[in-house]
Amino acid sequence: MKNIKLLKITFFLTLILGFTSCDEGGDPDPGATSVVEMAGDWFVQLNGTGSYYHLSTYNTAADNGKEMWIEDLGTFWEFKAKTPVNTNELTFGGSNLASNYEGYEITINITNATISKGTATTSGGNTSDGISLDIEFSDDAGTVYKLVGYKRTGFSEDEH
Repeated sequence: MKNIKLLKITFFLTLILGFTSCDEGGDPDPGATSVVEMAGDWFVQLNGTGSYYHLSTYNTAADNGKEMWIEDLGTFWEFKAKTPVNTNELTFGGSNLASNYEGYEITINITNATISKGTATTSGGNTSDGISLDIEFSDDAGTVYKLVGYKRTGFSEDEH
């Protein structure tokens, strides 16, 4: 008799929990950030030749479509800065952008920076988005470096 009561209570509680689960309804799609078309990991080369360096571009906390982070993850110069963006034109850049990469503080100038959809050929022969930018560092003022490359595809033949 006790077991039947316990079974009924367990069944009743299970039903209540089942009907009051965490389903909030609606569209569970969280959407995308304001710079989704410009964000990603990139493999770039100095003047389009030689060794590959890793860049990342991603949304800021403001998610306002007016700026994004760009950083080289310590692979080229050790920089990380917020840069103004034009999401309609897929361009970015600015002057005297504050850069702080793990305590290494400089300013950078980014000019002629563009992202182009589906225009780059990867080192493995695949098609990807392209990126190109000119960058100058305050600790090497007067020298402008041109970085050219492609968006990371995830294919092993394109990794560096």
